[in-house]
Amino acid sequence: MTNVLVLVGSLRAGSINRKLAEAAEHHAPEGTTLTTYDGIVDLPFYNEDIDGDTPPAAAVAFRAAIEAADALLLVTPEYNGTIPAVLKNALDWASRPFGASPISGKPLAVIGSAFGQYGGVWAHDDARKAAGIAGAKVLQDVKVAIPQSVVRFAETHPREDAEVTKLVQDALAALADASDEQVAA
Repeated sequence: MTNVLVLVGSLRAGSINRKLAEAAEHHAPEGTTLTTYDGIVDLPFYNEDIDGDTPPAAAVAFRAAIEAADALLLVTPEYNGTIPAVLKNALDWASRPFGASPISGKPLAVIGSAFGQYGGVWAHDDARKAAGIAGAKVLQDVKVAIPQSVVRFAETHPREDAEVTKLVQDALAALADASDEQVAA
């Protein structure tokens, strides 16, 4: 069983990327469970001054959720050509404490959708870069960037799109394989 923690880079309840996370959960391969972590909204901006012996409760809960997961899936739009601040902040919290962070060595993949013609690839590249520097084992070959989301999903949920289903299932299979390799190592 592979437990995947999902972090959505959009806080909007009706966001396409939240729906994409729902599609991933709906179409998860057998033996893979996904849990979307909504608590990143509660994380204060990372500040080393408050991350000492008694870090904020939201950070403690977030780090525990990462620790309990076998892998992470970031589902993100692109804001002004880059990663949304809430997701970057979450990665900053996940990267600490230095040398013993819960994200260290965890398999991680990035997928998402954006309104533009490239589907958010700049944000996805930035998310992979930040997650890798934070210590995650980033799956560089998993690339799911769905363009023109507002038009494509205007009348349908991403889980009803056969191409999206296949892309998401392939991404989750890669995460499960990487998680299995991590356990075997």
